[in-house]
Amino acid sequence: MTVRREASCRCGALRAVCEGEPVRVSACHCLACQQRTGSAFAAQARFPADRVTITGEARVWTRVADSGNTTDYSFCPTCGSTVHYSGGNFPDAVAIPLGAFADPGFPAPKFSVWEERKHPWTVVLGDDVEHMD
Repeated sequence: MTVRREASCRCGALRAVCEGEPVRVSACHCLACQQRTGSAFAAQARFPADRVTITGEARVWTRVADSGNTTDYSFCPTCGSTVHYSGGNFPDAVAIPLGAFADPGFPAPKFSVWEERKHPWTVVLGDDVEHMD
């Protein structure tokens, strides 16, 4: 049986249903992710776009990175939660913030990126995580 996971915003109006396992689960310490989350890092899961079904109204904000790549962030116009984003280095995938799944059993990150921006007091990820600057 295929795994089915559902993510949503805080008020429940914007949802993403993901079929199967994520192709990548990562923690990112870049300044843009810190600003997006209001935290010291972000954790997200990426799924192939054809395995994600989005329902509900979303507003979109597009960020242009220093590289010139663009990422479209979709958030709930009522509660403001980012539920999914796409583009950037993974144009064929949809990223979902792990907190949107509200599932403490969600698979742990296997990648930690932008570590040169990591706060020295940030939580330590498991020994099986690939650390990338």
